[in-house]
Amino acid sequence: MLKARLILILGIWVAILPYLGFPYSIKNILFSLTGLVIIYTSFVIYKELRLKKVKPTSKKFDSFLENNSFKAEQRSEVIEQI
Repeated sequence: MLKARLILILGIWVAILPYLGFPYSIKNILFSLTGLVIIYTSFVIYKELRLKKVKPTSKKFDSFLENNSFKAEQRSEVIEQI
């Protein structure tokens, strides 16, 4: 939650930074540093989510398994019965 709050605060900082009256050189440095912090924070969040990612288990339902086992002859017999 701390990282999400940090990104929110940095977003607010970026929104108000142009109106604070800093000289252009300092403003450029502050924007660059802020961007680097956002990049680092998002990279850390990405790595955490990637580690928590659970591999999906393949779920097979009986109806799919049953239908999958039909052969061509069995299909024609089933169609004839209908």
